[in-house]
Amino acid sequence: MEKHIVENTTASPPDTRIVLGITGSIAAYKAAEMVRLWVKAGVTVDVVMTEAACRFISPLTLQALSGRPVWTEMWQGAQDRMSHISLSRGAQAIVVAPATADFLARTVQGRADDLLSVLCLAREGSLFVAPAMNRQMWTHPATQRNVAQLRADGVITLGPDAGELACGETGEGRMLSPEAIVAAVSAHLVEGKTFGRLLAGRRVLLTAGPTFEAIDPVRGLTNRSSGKMGFALAQAAAQAGAEVTLVAGPVTLPTPSGVTRVNVVSAQEMANAVFARIDRADIFIGVAAVADYALAAPADQKLKKETNETLTLTLRPTIDILAELAQRAPRVFRVGFAAESQNIAAQGEAKRQRKNLPLLIANRAQDAINADDNEVILLDDNGAHPLPRMDKSLLARRLVEEIARRLSR
Repeated sequence: MEKHIVENTTASPPDTRIVLGITGSIAAYKAAEMVRLWVKAGVTVDVVMTEAACRFISPLTLQALSGRPVWTEMWQGAQDRMSHISLSRGAQAIVVAPATADFLARTVQGRADDLLSVLCLAREGSLFVAPAMNRQMWTHPATQRNVAQLRADGVITLGPDAGELACGETGEGRMLSPEAIVAAVSAHLVEGKTFGRLLAGRRVLLTAGPTFEAIDPVRGLTNRSSGKMGFALAQAAAQAGAEVTLVAGPVTLPTPSGVTRVNVVSAQEMANAVFARIDRADIFIGVAAVADYALAAPADQKLKKETNETLTLTLRPTIDILAELAQRAPRVFRVGFAAESQNIAAQGEAKRQRKNLPLLIANRAQDAINADDNEVILLDDNGAHPLPRMDKSLLARRLVEEIARRLSR
């Protein structure tokens, strides 16, 4: 089975060199298999280990597998001028696997107090991190803030997976398998040759996050959309060479690198921001979970609770941004999202037809909300095209490729 998986892994480009960073996690033992798979595929691997990583796996093991010296100290090989950053020169990628919570935090801060962190700051190629930690550490708000910032900075996150953890608990935090990491990195390196030009010269307008419809000055109607998918798409579109404007509902995610952000609150504010900018756009991607209804007459003062009395709210439909754009901007390539709870493909296709969209991306609402990965179905005039579950940052790049392919037609 292992041989079958490896042979179907996307091959890396020729003359590829990768720096594999290993931090202090029990999952460090999996690094040996990653080195073996990359070397077998003809990739040159330079291994850099933190002091803590050396307590989990021997540098000698990784030296034997890579056929190259293993780096463990800042001033190792000091006879080489600027040796502490030279490893990053010419490397197509730095892959940190496993990446501990401490490493993620220090990378967000821009720390440069060991060899691996210096290389990440001084890199020329892509940076991948494969988190590995206890489930409570992974779900802690501080870790989630750090991961969000790394993604906004263009760092590609691989996993983590869910399953049995080394601590004996079960949940999210398990590092992806070596095969999955190798496949994801290799696929990125292959597409990276052309990805940066896919949307060159194009102007992309996106919406992301929820909207908030006021009931009174302190209460409102909203939904659980995190904005992660929309922000990941904004980042991927910018990486593909587009000029990107992101109209964001009330979320606290950091603005992706190279993206212009416009903050809004209500559905009407989002519509106004989109309509004001649509004439300059070539592509519109409506990822936001826009409220379908708003209060007909929001109260000017806080509504007081009366004991044992029910409260009746009168709602009115909000403006349908996607449907309106079919009339206002027919030349713009319009992409919609549909979060459905059942009959995903059928309900998504009905929405696509109703809103006259060339492309709609449908997913299960229960699986996508607040998650870091997603599984979607692409719906267009040629039918339904399902994509496998993957990290939202990788999915975003795949969706950009799909959009660019349809534009080229």
